[in-house]
Amino acid sequence: MTSESTETGLDAAESASVIVERDGEIAIIRLNRPDRLNAFTHQMGEEIQAVFDETDADDSIRAIVITGTGRAFCAGADLGGGATTFELDQQEPGEVPRDMGGQVTLRIFASLKPVVMAINGAAAGVGVTMTLPADVRIASEDAKFGFVFAQRGLVPEAASSWFLPKLVGLPTALQWAMGAKMVPVAEAHERGLIQQVVPKDEVLSTAIEVARDLTSTTAPVSVALTRQLLWRMAGAPSPWVAHEADSKAIFYRGTMADVAEGVTSFLEKRPATFTDRVSTDLPDIF
Repeated sequence: MTSESTETGLDAAESASVIVERDGEIAIIRLNRPDRLNAFTHQMGEEIQAVFDETDADDSIRAIVITGTGRAFCAGADLGGGATTFELDQQEPGEVPRDMGGQVTLRIFASLKPVVMAINGAAAGVGVTMTLPADVRIASEDAKFGFVFAQRGLVPEAASSWFLPKLVGLPTALQWAMGAKMVPVAEAHERGLIQQVVPKDEVLSTAIEVARDLTSTTAPVSVALTRQLLWRMAGAPSPWVAHEADSKAIFYRGTMADVAEGVTSFLEKRPATFTDRVSTDLPDIF
């Protein structure tokens, strides 16, 4: 793998907790607080969201890989604030503030590009729930996953009550979350949370390869729509809702240049050259 640092629009002095690199068309987001096992902070959450705003707008980026710097992926929320760590400020009386972990997972959920997690070590609390809206999770052989909220007097956050049962099934989600389970990588793989387990020094390169496989021969606008259709329809109340959404997608895409190119290239037995752009040509089917 070759990678290079790239400007992200974030001031370097204010973005030390997240580093962005490029490997060709793949953007790599590194959680970068290795001295704290990449423990999650409000600043880190804001920076991750800002990077996704930029990757959505940049048509040269086809997919995003998220990994951690050092020996851990993310040890969960930074507990340096002590007993008041989870006391969130109310902006208005009676208002319930939204947790930052949930803001991050919803931003990843809304991504217009595929997201692959390269989980290079322990992932606990928000460190594991932030991985749930990714499309693929690759983990190192020493990774483990801590759904430890109930041991801290908390509950699972970051919309994980929606995501986790869809990935591993409700019985497993209940067992892991209510039991505050620290899940070894073998069990996570067996239950479907992890798609592939590789040696630690191969996690990032494997994730980049997987991201490239998702995008190397596919139309960017079609990938963006497919990602949203599959994720959003996972919570649809009936197949009729899904049929309405995919009918809109088929209708709009059928009139666009990519479909003509896709059919023509197939008939001419050549690779397709797709020209529709996510930043300007994405139809609103929702």
